[in-house]
Amino acid sequence: MDEVIQITKDIKAGNIKPIYFFMGDEPYYIDKLTEFIEQNILQEHERDFNQTILYGRDVTMEDVVGNAKRYPMMADRQVVVVREAQELSRTIDKLEAYAENPQPTTVLVFAYKYKTLDKRKKITKLLDKVGVVYESKKMYENQVGDWIKRVLSGQGYSIEPKAAAILVEFLGTDLSKINNELEKLKIILPKGHTFTPKDIEENIGFSKDYNNFELRKALGEKDQVKAYKIIDHFSQNPKDNPIVVTTGLVFGFFSQLLQYHGLKDKSQFNAAKVLKVSPYFVKDYEVAFRNYPMKKVSAIVAALRDIDVKSKGVGASSMSQHDLLKEMLIKIFN
Repeated sequence: MDEVIQITKDIKAGNIKPIYFFMGDEPYYIDKLTEFIEQNILQEHERDFNQTILYGRDVTMEDVVGNAKRYPMMADRQVVVVREAQELSRTIDKLEAYAENPQPTTVLVFAYKYKTLDKRKKITKLLDKVGVVYESKKMYENQVGDWIKRVLSGQGYSIEPKAAAILVEFLGTDLSKINNELEKLKIILPKGHTFTPKDIEENIGFSKDYNNFELRKALGEKDQVKAYKIIDHFSQNPKDNPIVVTTGLVFGFFSQLLQYHGLKDKSQFNAAKVLKVSPYFVKDYEVAFRNYPMKKVSAIVAALRDIDVKSKGVGASSMSQHDLLKEMLIKIFN
């Protein structure tokens, strides 16, 4: 994120490079940087004649270079943006000649999603020398909650840790999806508001009481009544609560608990780092650690492997989702 901020600061300050190559597995920042350049390099009245949007699947590298070599019309610069540039991956080396001598009045932008250039290749070194090469990496799940908090803070909002956790649980680490849901909340709720689990439930549709986060918490606390209520809810709403997601997350929790048992240093900071979870959730593992001896956790992990296979339809075609979830709880609690 710091690198993204620096790129935007440089552009605002007039330190503009002839080539920007944004690549990587996380499309959110690739899109944000590309949009920023589209909106900030040229004045609005200059864009009609001097801003060109190309799509990788529709053009060749020769087309891209040809557009980049043109001169601007009644403006100091032109901007050429290549969206879905990963479609040109097989011919990316053809950019070498242009990168060695880029047109000084052109800003050429590549949005190269879900792939990266080989850093050892000549083209990558050339692009890095004359322009900006930025790799947008996928965040780990334990990093996304802090990202949500930072983004909202910069926009005049805040969020409770549990609310952030619910978003991550349902939307995963896809920053674009998470940002879209946050945008919805910002339309409804005033600046300065702290987003709560109730806000998430009422405005986005995720249940604050019946979700995999609450199930995992109930399992750690050995709260059988709550756990059975949650799986009953899941069984009544199978489309919103896919069993493969539930079994996968429960398996992940107990696998991490097994790791926690083996830690010599169980401090909040170290446990969060090793388990790749937010420090806010380390207390859940502390509680589960007291309720489940290491030998029991090993047996649960083995049993959950079998449940996970059955949830995917192997060897349990006649079992309903409710029966499988009930079997899962029996294996854990007994």
